[in-house]
Amino acid sequence: MRLETSPYLLQHKDNPVHWMAWGDEAFARAKAEDKPIILSVGYAACHWCHVMARESFEDAETAQLMNGHFVAIKVDREERPDVDRLYMQALHSLGEQGGWPLTMFLTPDGYPFWGGTYFPKETLYGRPSFRHVLKELKRIWRDERDKVTTNASAIFSALGREPAKPQGEATLSLDFARDAAEAFLRAIDFDHGGLKGAPKFPQVPVFSFLWTMAERSGDQRLAEAVVTTLIHICQGGIYDHLGGGFALYSVDPIWLVPHFEKMLYDNAQLVALLARVAAKTQNALFHVRVEESIAFVLREMRTPIGAFAASYDADSEGEEGKFYVWSKAEITDLLPAREAQLFAEVYDVSRQGNWEGHNILNRLKTLDLLDDDRERRLAFSRQILFTQRAKRIPPGYDDKVLADWNGLMISGLADAALLLAKPDWADMARTAFAAIRSHHWQDGRLHHSWRNGRLRYDATAEGYAHLITAALALAAITPGGDHLSFARTLTQAMIARLWDEDKGAFAFATKEARLIIRNVQGHDDATPNANAVMLRNLARLHHLTGAADYLAKAEAIHRNFAADALSNPFGYATLLDAFTVLADPVQIVMSGKGGDPFADDRFRRLIAATGPNAIIQWIEDPSALPADHPARQKSAGAASRAYLCRGQVCAAPAETVAEVDEALALLGLTDSRS
Repeated sequence: MRLETSPYLLQHKDNPVHWMAWGDEAFARAKAEDKPIILSVGYAACHWCHVMARESFEDAETAQLMNGHFVAIKVDREERPDVDRLYMQALHSLGEQGGWPLTMFLTPDGYPFWGGTYFPKETLYGRPSFRHVLKELKRIWRDERDKVTTNASAIFSALGREPAKPQGEATLSLDFARDAAEAFLRAIDFDHGGLKGAPKFPQVPVFSFLWTMAERSGDQRLAEAVVTTLIHICQGGIYDHLGGGFALYSVDPIWLVPHFEKMLYDNAQLVALLARVAAKTQNALFHVRVEESIAFVLREMRTPIGAFAASYDADSEGEEGKFYVWSKAEITDLLPAREAQLFAEVYDVSRQGNWEGHNILNRLKTLDLLDDDRERRLAFSRQILFTQRAKRIPPGYDDKVLADWNGLMISGLADAALLLAKPDWADMARTAFAAIRSHHWQDGRLHHSWRNGRLRYDATAEGYAHLITAALALAAITPGGDHLSFARTLTQAMIARLWDEDKGAFAFATKEARLIIRNVQGHDDATPNANAVMLRNLARLHHLTGAADYLAKAEAIHRNFAADALSNPFGYATLLDAFTVLADPVQIVMSGKGGDPFADDRFRRLIAATGPNAIIQWIEDPSALPADHPARQKSAGAASRAYLCRGQVCAAPAETVAEVDEALALLGLTDSRS
């Protein structure tokens, strides 16, 4: 463990448990000693991972059981998402809910035969104690090996089983995407936002799809579902009202009590969605939250190389949320009486507290922004509390630089810069992208994790997909840059290393990962699915370059997952969203020298109408467009003009904002479109 780079693994280096890293050495030892494997998967910011570590992995009696009868492997799910995904899928096949820590029991060759998540030190709430589990599985391994074999075989079969496909070739349609969005509304909590029930996760892929369909159709119910959700997330306890940034999820149905860890991928996705909705609605709250959250990421998550760290822990000083919560007395002591009274009224601060005797700052009782004077007073108070909070012992910080999550953050920054006309955000996105390109792209392949000068593991499909998205997002706001060229380079490497010709889609992990099975999936998890993301990327690349292979692969992904999306649209929100780009592409071509995406009024008008799903390119002369590009037929020379196309139809080249408005109206892209 001491030689590992992962902060999570290093947290366990002094445990009495003889942890080994995932790899050949651990499996060879298990085979040589004929012992089952305990696979424990977690991450540095995980509260329940810390609880199980304190209760069991630091306990001498438990460690003796583990060391004597098992080979113990510890995995950081952020460093090895391929391992985590495979064995989490195995847990689901047992009918168990997922979560971390993931605790799986494997045969010496890696086949899972039983598992769970968190196990308490003593039997509690109907869950067996971890020591009881260890003793029972030790007995079964010794006395009933046939049960182990039977279980492992059944789980392996379930892992490789593909859902039944309907007869004939399934295809998606824009009509189905509209119907799916309507169906999603039945699951929306219109009182508090988000999906009905608890816990509540931001579910950004779902709400991004709903916003796409709201923009396309003008359906106010879809827009209301997204806006209501974002207002409550932005004003709830899941948002850090002093420092900016969003926590992982809310444990209750009203977004009050968060699980306090802050993950880069959540903040990246929420910044991107908030920027989209802010640009369209001009909602002042959303503008403020985008700016505050980007400020948080740049201030507290940017590493010395210019890219972004993975996460902040939920715990500090051994207590969940201790860094973030307040007593009323603390606030009264720090603020002038008049300001303390206003702050307490607005941020739900009371003597008894709103969570375990403490106060989680939130504005759920005052959802709307107040008048300018009171908002200025609140900002003054927040700064005082933020300065005081900085003196507390901070939560743990995981400074791994991950290719996939950085891709999400870079594209989120680039989209926010594009939509809200913030060139400084664009500069920061370019800096982070250059850092990932410099550190993670080596020897013609993308690597997953970098920390302290050490590069670890092949990138997964999500690493490639999200970084390609980032490259295309930067190409849209960087006239004359080489981001499109590098997007093509990444795409070719991804195809070479991850494309499964038989399945017609990308595998999650490379063959070098040497897992027991290499699944191909299209459904979203906490982040958008790589195949769905690549459906959009490949469609864009086809229109940007004219290369037919990109379109062929995009259509193959569509064919492979269409039946799954038809039967379970909720799990395939990103695929449905991406399909709209494949089926109804909108393209913006800006011609001429010296283009400026932040100062060209024509371009700003086009972006306001079409959003970031438009396929954007900057060229000096339209004659350089692919031969079959529809704008090439409208070419009016190398002068500065804006070309707008929908499908294979283009409006006349526009030299003025008025002509841009005519083009938008002609192509049905003004307020809503079918």
